[in-house]
Amino acid sequence: MMDLLRRIAPVAALAVLPVLAVPLAAPASAAAGRVSRISMTLELRPGGVLHVKEQITYTGQVRRTLLTRVRHDDANDRLYRVAGFTGQGTLSGATITPKGNGTATFEYDVTGAVTPISGGEELRWFAAGGWDSPVDAVLVTMTGPSPMQSLSCFAGDLTSAIGCTAVSMDESGTRAEFEQQGLPAGQTFTVVAGFPAGTTGGAPILERRFELASAFTLNTVTGGALAGLLVLLLGGLVLLYWTRGRDARAVQSESGSLTAVQDGRFAPPDGVRPGQVGTLIDEQADVVDVTATVVDLAVRGYLRIDEQPRGAYDAPDWLLVKLSGPSLDDLLDYERALYNAVFDGRDAVLLSQLHGSFAAGLGKVRDALYRDVVGQGWFARRPDSVRTRWTTLGVLVTCLGVVATVLLAWFTTYGLLGLALIIAGAGLSVGGQYMPAKTAKGSTALAHTLGFRHYLTTGEIDDVPPAQRVELFSRYLPYAVVFDTVDHWARVVASINGNGHRADNLYWYHGPAEWDLSNFAASMTTFTATTSGAISSSRQFRRPL
Repeated sequence: MMDLLRRIAPVAALAVLPVLAVPLAAPASAAAGRVSRISMTLELRPGGVLHVKEQITYTGQVRRTLLTRVRHDDANDRLYRVAGFTGQGTLSGATITPKGNGTATFEYDVTGAVTPISGGEELRWFAAGGWDSPVDAVLVTMTGPSPMQSLSCFAGDLTSAIGCTAVSMDESGTRAEFEQQGLPAGQTFTVVAGFPAGTTGGAPILERRFELASAFTLNTVTGGALAGLLVLLLGGLVLLYWTRGRDARAVQSESGSLTAVQDGRFAPPDGVRPGQVGTLIDEQADVVDVTATVVDLAVRGYLRIDEQPRGAYDAPDWLLVKLSGPSLDDLLDYERALYNAVFDGRDAVLLSQLHGSFAAGLGKVRDALYRDVVGQGWFARRPDSVRTRWTTLGVLVTCLGVVATVLLAWFTTYGLLGLALIIAGAGLSVGGQYMPAKTAKGSTALAHTLGFRHYLTTGEIDDVPPAQRVELFSRYLPYAVVFDTVDHWARVVASINGNGHRADNLYWYHGPAEWDLSNFAASMTTFTATTSGAISSSRQFRRPL
């Protein structure tokens, strides 16, 4: 008996499993949703407006996503606009969700479904497309303001050429019916009808599709804009060449090595002072210009530089001592501003302590230096203002070009116009750094200054009387700072002896104990580098490029 039960049990279990599985599978199938029938009326109205009324019978949860955009051609998409939705459901975006209890009715209008064709108009609409559940049967009734000339319908994918189940037209031609049995989820039921020309006056709604290749098309407009930009850029180069060429012509006509001695006294060419030299050459008020001015103030007796004693691992430092020498009225505005920034009511200050009010005062030095070169007649306008104006204009044009490029590329095929603006703006920003131009007087002063630089680099010192060498070569030294020959001229100064014996100090530079002029070259090189660092740390000046 037990053997019999063991043999029957597996067979009984297999027989029971299908019975148990049926009630479990049924709810899952019901939850998936299904549309059993769709009855739809399409009424074509004037203006190409298609009025749609749908009555559906369904089970479960179903949704339909209307097809509102299709590819029209290589450059455009075709839009179908849905409006005026009413009935037992909601329209969110392009998705319709029925709210009825197994049945629902809703209406809406579609524009953009009519296309003018040769000799007539064609209505094409995706009557039952986009359901997320299978549709068992669809019946579409279409009416129009005039008799229909042709009918067709397709079922399947959007581009399917498979005909629908049935299509017919009444005798008057103003009413047609389309039928489709069995439409899988996601498939489309498309109906097409032809009407006489001018029936509704409808037209497709096209929207340009963004494509990078077409956004930057080279055509007559964009090509002309780029050619115009090229002409402007070349014109700007010619203008720069002319203004810069004036400097070159002046240098060529005034070429030659120039000394700074006249009637046995120091007299720099055109009266150019060390702080003015750098601005005259590169139109920039740089760190080195201020460093050279500090040395120049010492050489001219307004202050003394005292090198401080230090240990093996101590950082070098110098004490700047105020002297009651020449009158401050003899100083130029930028020199006086620097003098006041250094001392600020003090009689002496360590170089390492030049911060705070000194950093704030350097802004006045720079401003006064730019005003000075204009006052000398070397520039018609302040070089920094000219650069700022052109650079600001270039940045604004570049930003405008970026915005224009995005908008033109997105909505038109003229993106190259925006790129032309970006290129022009970048050209203005870069070219603005070269826009400050010297006057004829400034070009002549530049030529003489370069001649003096040539003398400092290659000139002989043997023709200078020994009694004048200390003062004269000391006056040369600040210019050597600007011309980056400080090491050479510091060695020249260090080699001077007035009475056959090496001096321990200069009248404007004192060293610590056991220091003599043999150490001056190294000390001066370190001093100029340290002073430049103190000035550049204020962020009021930038180092020369």
